[in-house]
Amino acid sequence: MILRDALRVLIDNWDGSHTVPSRTLYPHQWSWDSAFIAIGHARWSPRRARTELLSLFGAQWHDGRVPHIVFNPAVPEGAYFPGPGFWDARSPSGWTTSGIVQPPVHALAAWRVHLAEPDPAFLARIYPRLVAQQEFLRAQRRGPDGLVSIVHPWESGMDNSPSWDLPLTAVEPVPNGVARRDLCHIDPAERPTDRDYERYIALARAYRDTGYSRACAFQVEDPLFNAAYGIAESTLAEIARVIGRDPAPHHAEVEAVTAAMVEHLYQDGLFHSRDAITGCLIRSGSAAGLVPLILPGLPRDVANALIGTGLDLFGLKDGVLPSYSPAAPEFDPVRYWRGPSWINVSWLVWQGLKARRPDLAGALADGMIGAVGRSGFREYFHPFTLEGHGSGDFSWSAALIVDVIAEHGLEGVPLTARELGHQAGALVEADHVGDQVPA
Repeated sequence: MILRDALRVLIDNWDGSHTVPSRTLYPHQWSWDSAFIAIGHARWSPRRARTELLSLFGAQWHDGRVPHIVFNPAVPEGAYFPGPGFWDARSPSGWTTSGIVQPPVHALAAWRVHLAEPDPAFLARIYPRLVAQQEFLRAQRRGPDGLVSIVHPWESGMDNSPSWDLPLTAVEPVPNGVARRDLCHIDPAERPTDRDYERYIALARAYRDTGYSRACAFQVEDPLFNAAYGIAESTLAEIARVIGRDPAPHHAEVEAVTAAMVEHLYQDGLFHSRDAITGCLIRSGSAAGLVPLILPGLPRDVANALIGTGLDLFGLKDGVLPSYSPAAPEFDPVRYWRGPSWINVSWLVWQGLKARRPDLAGALADGMIGAVGRSGFREYFHPFTLEGHGSGDFSWSAALIVDVIAEHGLEGVPLTARELGHQAGALVEADHVGDQVPA
């Protein structure tokens, strides 16, 4: 039932060329959501997975940035804030978009799609776009220490993390009477406060007013974002090898960013963010600090220390990963990114644990499945009770559970693609209805 329900969520949220995160709170296409969703689609419909990624990259800017939102013109302006009128941005292909980015997990997604159904033509088509995405980050966001910065908490993907509390104090909140559409759908106790939201909007407006060319009061080197940048380079090396390109520059880049992360962001068994303006480490208990486990060249002693921290501060052995350490005073088990468990962060850490600690990886996989079994495909979960919070029928929760089940199985028994398709039954037939492959 879990598998069929997951596929039903993905089919219901499919919009012809992409998948919306949810039909209520998130009615457009989100960048890293589409990457995670493509990973799930690859297990049952590689064609749809390819379409998901190509539609997103169809809105890529000339400078290589992949915007964090691509707006659907059929959705009314007032359905989501900040909408296209606020961002005042348009891609070369004519799509209205936001002007900020999200973690570059897309190369990893493209590679997983290729592994599900080898397609060198797809890799050759998307490779230069993925390279351009990385080049944008190097050109506009990389500092002299070799790390890339985010210029808004929303770029981290972990929007409301306590990790951003300190650097956000440099942003003057501007009360502006914003109509918060999120509170029409979700309990305010689960969402960012009005004060936080005022800072988010003020920061986005300031960046917009520079023409999206100059960072403002918030510049932070985030371990999850830099780990995503690094694994993108590692994956691009694999893609380059398949399509006859030189993988060496990608290998060199992932080695360089891994070394820079260890030198500048690692301390006392966890990776932390760093304020790129002040140069100060922002010590926190964010699960983002465990995500560098995905980097293939992470030194063994650092990886072992991260796993120890995961056990001590995040309860990894229990199979549920909170987004923030329950031992920290800022921890909140139900408020957006301040403690709840998210399937995508658990999935990223799972990737890093599979080769290093299969026992913990198995427990984490079981924990992800257990959360959706208890509460359905919710946006996030109480890390102790597994009660669901945020949006319902959330696409990346469904997509990544499909991937987990395909590899790990429901009781530790993996499923082949044929078995997965057989269990999906008639739902898989929807793969052949309404797909719009972008030019």
